[in-house]
Amino acid sequence: MKKTAWAILAATTTIGALALSGCSSPATSDDGRVQVVASTNVYGDIAATIGGDRVDVTSIIDDAAKDPHSYEASARDRLSVSKADLVIENGGGYDAFMESLRDGSDATVITAVEFSHDFPGAEEEHEDHAADHDGEEGHEGHDHIEGFNEHVWFDVHTMIHVVEHVSEDLTELDPKGESEYTKNAEKLVAELEAFEKELGTLHEANEGRPIFMTEPLPGYLAAAMGLDDVTPDGFSEAVEEGNDVAPATLLAARKLIDSRQVDAVLTTVQTSGGETGEVTGAAEKVGIPVVPFSELLAADQSYAEWMHDAIQSLADALDR
Repeated sequence: MKKTAWAILAATTTIGALALSGCSSPATSDDGRVQVVASTNVYGDIAATIGGDRVDVTSIIDDAAKDPHSYEASARDRLSVSKADLVIENGGGYDAFMESLRDGSDATVITAVEFSHDFPGAEEEHEDHAADHDGEEGHEGHDHIEGFNEHVWFDVHTMIHVVEHVSEDLTELDPKGESEYTKNAEKLVAELEAFEKELGTLHEANEGRPIFMTEPLPGYLAAAMGLDDVTPDGFSEAVEEGNDVAPATLLAARKLIDSRQVDAVLTTVQTSGGETGEVTGAAEKVGIPVVPFSELLAADQSYAEWMHDAIQSLADALDR
């Protein structure tokens, strides 16, 4: 699958790279292109891949040193959003800074979490999205929702819906580009559907295998592979919120690792701390593979390439 996937990805990557060359500049309508502002380069790349040279994309978070959970928007960010035709955000409390940036903006808004079946009130949110197309105001942002994993870009099925809606909204904003938007979106959807099929195969092979997650970030991907998250309650949540892990919880985590009761430890490259380091160090000591995941794309990666690598790295770790 790996060789085939890379061959398929080549054309889409080229298209996305052309539009992403302007990602660091504020949105402007002077060149006649559709102005898109995305909260992170994950969504920025998706817009660029679909829009090609008909769009200018600004990704507000494009550096792993910036944490979307705590990011404070700048005047430059506000200027970009004020000129945007389309805004793409994650929602669910992940990129809450987007709510204030969108205040007063007339841009069409796509909120990714609203296409997740796990999102509370998803059906109502879909209706709201349809209403936006009839000229009503865009969605309000969402605070962090207890028990909901907002990292939906690792949910391939949700992202297929996001891709389809980006194509539809770009077409509404720029009807002349419909054929290009549709063609590029169909290519990307085909890649994601291939990943979905691959995950189904991996699910059959790995269903029920125990894994430990230092944070909820890769939760959707792990679930799609059929893996059983046995992380002690409260560990991942504490790390994600920047709080100390309770001593009893950390002790339970160490017992799982030291006795090799998990087949892999999934962690987040943007997060470091004493508890995370203790768990990953203990895993490496006893030979349990540690699989790092990132919240953002590398500068030379497309979303499809990045997802391919994430799936492959976890599959390879489970095959050890």
